[in-house]
Amino acid sequence: MAEAATDGGVKKATPSLSDYNLDPKLDACLDLSIRRFLYSSLAGASAAVLFFRSRTTRWASVAFGAGAGVGSAYTECSYILDGYLPKWSSYKVSAISAFYMMIF
Repeated sequence: MAEAATDGGVKKATPSLSDYNLDPKLDACLDLSIRRFLYSSLAGASAAVLFFRSRTTRWASVAFGAGAGVGSAYTECSYILDGYLPKWSSYKVSAISAFYMMIF
């Protein structure tokens, strides 16, 4: 425990961030989120240039790609941070990330 804090005369031990060992996990999630956001946005932009003519549909395609990237990063980060999704409890993280890495 890091330090003792007083709350109304009662000493309480407050844990530090290093006690939880979150730094590597948070770094991995941040890296994963940025990469998936950028790659999916670029995929949406390239699809928009190829398939759509109007500005609105092109921006919608980029926004859809960015949303898909953020959503997949959220799912993977929930596994990394020891969370779970009840509907996908039978899938493993390595299978999801291996499939995603084949796409990008």
